[in-house]
Amino acid sequence: MRPEVSKSVNFDDTENVYIEGDNLEVLKLLQESYLNKIKCIYIDPPYNTGKDFIYSDNFTKKSDDEKIDNGDIDELGNRLITNSQSNGRFHSDWLSMIYSRLKLSRNLLSQSGVIFVSIGNDEISNLKKIMDEIFGENNFIAQLVWTNNEGGGSSDSKFFKVKHEYILCYAKNIDNTVEISNVEIEDTDRYKLSDEHVKERGRYQLVKLASASLQYSTSLDYPITSPDGTEIYPKDNTNKDRAIWRWGKEKLKWGLENDFLEWKKDKNNIWQLYTKQYTNCDKDGNIIKRTKTPLGLIDKYSSTQGSNELFNLFKCRTFGYPKPTGLLKFLIERFSYENDDIILDFFSGSASTADAIMQLNAVDGIKRKFILVQVPENCDEKSEAYNNGYKTICEIGEERIRRAAKKIMEETKANIDYGFRVYKVDSSSMKDIYYKPNEIKQTNLFDMMSNVKEDRTTDDLLIQVILDLGLTLDLKIEEKSVFNNKVYYVADNSLVACFDENVNIDIVNEICKCKPLKVVFKDSSFKTDKDKINLEERIKKLSPETEINVL
Repeated sequence: MRPEVSKSVNFDDTENVYIEGDNLEVLKLLQESYLNKIKCIYIDPPYNTGKDFIYSDNFTKKSDDEKIDNGDIDELGNRLITNSQSNGRFHSDWLSMIYSRLKLSRNLLSQSGVIFVSIGNDEISNLKKIMDEIFGENNFIAQLVWTNNEGGGSSDSKFFKVKHEYILCYAKNIDNTVEISNVEIEDTDRYKLSDEHVKERGRYQLVKLASASLQYSTSLDYPITSPDGTEIYPKDNTNKDRAIWRWGKEKLKWGLENDFLEWKKDKNNIWQLYTKQYTNCDKDGNIIKRTKTPLGLIDKYSSTQGSNELFNLFKCRTFGYPKPTGLLKFLIERFSYENDDIILDFFSGSASTADAIMQLNAVDGIKRKFILVQVPENCDEKSEAYNNGYKTICEIGEERIRRAAKKIMEETKANIDYGFRVYKVDSSSMKDIYYKPNEIKQTNLFDMMSNVKEDRTTDDLLIQVILDLGLTLDLKIEEKSVFNNKVYYVADNSLVACFDENVNIDIVNEICKCKPLKVVFKDSSFKTDKDKINLEERIKKLSPETEINVL
């Protein structure tokens, strides 16, 4: 993986990451660095609609001229599938693609993490089966239904116009998953009444204290003295013999003393006792923001909203039906409400997820971070996006983050992380011989004096080392000059690296002052083995706990 600093925003200080590359390869690269570290995954994979759905997966097959000619595989042995409905493997091809990615993504989730997968009608039943297998049936949280209001709906059905989509939600370990955070009530117009507590408790509505729907209990069937001295029973208020009060005697005493109850006469001149249900106060008198448990039916957002959001940023149609940020915010904030929560989207498309996370952070002040992954798929040359200068989907996503960040900053003035680091998946920075010494030949010995590819920079090397050593891609990187050598400090002393061709052995004294956990040098940086041994021994003496690595 190589850094693309020119495409990044605030590369040195940001903790957000955008990766250009095939998500299967990226998920493999992230396995060690992000094992058990992702709080929430949201993906909106391409739906299996029966159109020309083309993807590539390396099944480690050897190239075959006939298969290449038929378009079944490319020159590298990657299998290419045009997944039309006439294909006998219509379902299995799509499921094979998604299965491997879900399998790898589970490893990245934290023990309290969750995953959301958007999906249409075609594969919902099959997708649920493989998610049951990968995540476990016991970790199934919900099969949410998104009505996609204002969406056009599918014209494939002869009998019903299907507008809704599904979102499957699973936990890594449901026993460790924190209870879903509730949503604010929307029907606040029902809370029309107010009293002297309005500044603290808010407005309120009246709810009868008597109930005939609760399970009968003798302790809740008792008389209460009304304002005129008469005794009132719950059955008198409901005309049912088995009615009870919703509060016991102790709670009733507390409610009367703290002004949480109100007497009123009905049209039949019968006393009724009501509880005051406030907007900003619970039934025990605690000052709160009244909320409710969210429904599994989501009917507030539409793909039209998502398209309009993108159009308002670009002033042209750059991407077809992106997910609305409102929907993503609704899902993410159910489970992510702590600083440094990492949100991963490895089918990022137009980067709606990054936009949604920045909006959330600007409102609630929580420091969430995102990792987005998108294959650099070419835009249609006839599309508005291409005509406006966007050649790949990645270019659209990266520009959206820039524009969304500017918009959010102008509207909210919030002090949040608006930047992102761009990385691109590439071949290893090391020559093949570094990994396959048995392939060395005497005729190319001089070509192997350096095991690093000639076209790679020290920045490229550093990122590869960071991943190889299990460090994350968002760590702060500081570059210093020490005795005329360029030295990288990653997360203060987590890693210190120098890739110069001639290393001054005196830099060891300076490096070891911070007691680095790991140090890395190139083997070709030393003129002789003696120089390398001397450097290693000096590090061991000055900082015995430091792990020494030589490329």
